[in-house]
Order: sequence, then structure tokens, then C-alpha cells
Amino acid sequence: MEELDVLRRLSDWLARRNPDRGRPELTALGKPGSGYSAENLVIGARWADGSEEKLVLRRDTSEPPIYPAQSAGTTTGVLLQHSVMDALRRGGLVPVADSLGLESDPEVLGAPFFVMGHVAGDVPGEDPPYTRSGFFVEAASAERSHLIAEGLRTLARVHETDVDDPGLAMLHVEGVRPGPERQLEVWEGSLREGLAGRTSPLFEETLSWLHEQIPPETSVVLSWGDSRPGNMIWQNFQVACITDFEGAALGPRELDVGWWLMFDRWMHEGSGQARLAGEPERPEQRTMYEQAAGVSIGDTTWYEIFSALRFAVTVVQVMNRWVARGAIPPDQTVWRDNPATAVLADLFEEVSR
Repeated sequence: MEELDVLRRLSDWLARRNPDRGRPELTALGKPGSGYSAENLVIGARWADGSEEKLVLRRDTSEPPIYPAQSAGTTTGVLLQHSVMDALRRGGLVPVADSLGLESDPEVLGAPFFVMGHVAGDVPGEDPPYTRSGFFVEAASAERSHLIAEGLRTLARVHETDVDDPGLAMLHVEGVRPGPERQLEVWEGSLREGLAGRTSPLFEETLSWLHEQIPPETSVVLSWGDSRPGNMIWQNFQVACITDFEGAALGPRELDVGWWLMFDRWMHEGSGQARLAGEPERPEQRTMYEQAAGVSIGDTTWYEIFSALRFAVTVVQVMNRWVARGAIPPDQTVWRDNPATAVLADLFEEVSR
């Protein structure tokens, strides 16, 4: 669907949803970085009453999902993402963008979508790494330390969300305990499907180790799934909004802490970037989380390695998309040799010594 047609149809949809404000005039302002399960479009809206605002359209793509669904018949697309955001709004513990509505009928814009308010602020990027350039590098050391601590406090508050909130219904699987074993099963299944018969020693050895070393089950929380500074919008080093819930699940809080720490490794060792003044080391970050959450989580090695495997699985799926588009040849080996597998190899080497 052409962009102008999208804007026209969306204007009609918004007018139906907001009859007191009239039909808005919409202007496309750009496409920010999108999550794997949807595409984003920033839109300027001028309403018939004269008011103006920025909105974000988040729409499912027609391509196969990158993140695995938590159960058959569910989704990782906008229906899940909007539901998780609803649960977080009801909880009132963390900031998320305001919603102007969800549309499940693909006839409106060609795919399910939702519209939310735009939240301005700084976002720590990945390319180039925020540890190398941008507002994080330009900040004072105390500001960098505060940002990491505030991010971990926000993560701890995500974990206080009521897991029985109706917005999280798609994450509940009848008869299945939502622990680390279940998440390993979900992600291994996604990897096998994405590999389609391909294999690598690193994947096989890592999977064997993860199965042998499964940690004991702990309390079950809402797992954000992609917890990192870059999925937080920052205003004056305070969290103004958290984003991207394609990987949401129910499970131990260590799933998110492990992902956060694995991502920290990627932004430093994985990017060849020394830690800047004020940046806490990973053991200190674990302590920061524990203090914010009021719990002890202990060793997170299994969860960090599992997170690196998850990261590698998403690369396999993304490369499959690119091959299907004709953007790269079918015999590409990026699925096997990439920054995610490099981080995984480094972590796995540490536990194999």
C-alpha cells in the first residue's frame, strides 16, 4: 500500500475513533528504527479543531515473524505488543506511550496496526554503538552511571506488573510452567525452524550445555524480552517511555537481567569499546537490579548465554527474510558468522575453560 493511501485511510480511521476532533490532516515525518515484528511511521497530525501532535503508526509486516510466539495460535505482532502496553499502563509503574487505538482488521491498512503518541527524547543507538558516539558518550560520568541505574530500576518495575492482567493472556500457556526450560524449548524450536537443516558446532554445543545446566525455577514475572537502554526513550537521563515488546513472555526475572547484561557485553567487548567513566561493570549492574527489585538473583551466566543464543536466533530469522527478499544470496553465511554468534562464542568459551 502506498504511503499516501496509508495516510488517507488512517485519517479516516482516526476520525471514526475521535468524532469530536474531526478528520485529521496527516503528514509522514519519517521511519524510525522498527522492531522486528512491525514497521513504524512517525506522523504529524493536524486535527480539525486546530490542535497538532505527533503520532506513531506501528503496523505488522507481511513477512514471517522474527520472534517466536509463546504458544500456537498466538502472535508476537501488534496485537500482543498493544496488549502488553495496556497491561503496563494499567499497572502504572513504568511509562509507555499513550494509545489512540488498535485495529485488528487487516482490511484497513493491509495489516493489523495501532497508533500511539510520539514520545520525544534521546535513544541510545546500536549502529554506531551508543558507547562510541552520541549523548551517552557526551554525558558526564555521573550521568552515565545514573542512566544505567535508572534503566535497571525501570526494569525492576516492569517485573512488578500483575501477570494475571488480561493484557497478558496470550502469554499464558495452559498446563505449561513458564520457567527457563519452557523458554529454551520455545527458542530452540525457532532456531531449528529457521536453520531448516543447517547446523553449526557453536549452536549444537551451546544447546547441549543449556539443556544440561538449566537453572532452578524461580518466581514468574512479565519478561520484557528486549530489555536494554536502546528500548528506552530518555529525557534528561530519566526514562520517559519504554518500547518494543515483541519478545514478551512470562518467566523468571533473570531472563531480562541476562539479556540486559548480554547486550552490555555486545556494546563493549563485542564492539571493541572500552567502558567509559561512570559506567558500572556488569557485577555492579546485577547489584543495582537486586537493590531496585528487592530480591537476590545470584549468578546469571546461564541466562546471559541463553540471551546470546536468542540474539543469534533472531539473526538467523532476519537473514532468512533478506534471502526471501532477494537482498542476499541463499548461500550466505551471515546466519552463522555475525556479532551475535561472536558474543555467544565468547560467553561459551568462558564457561568451557
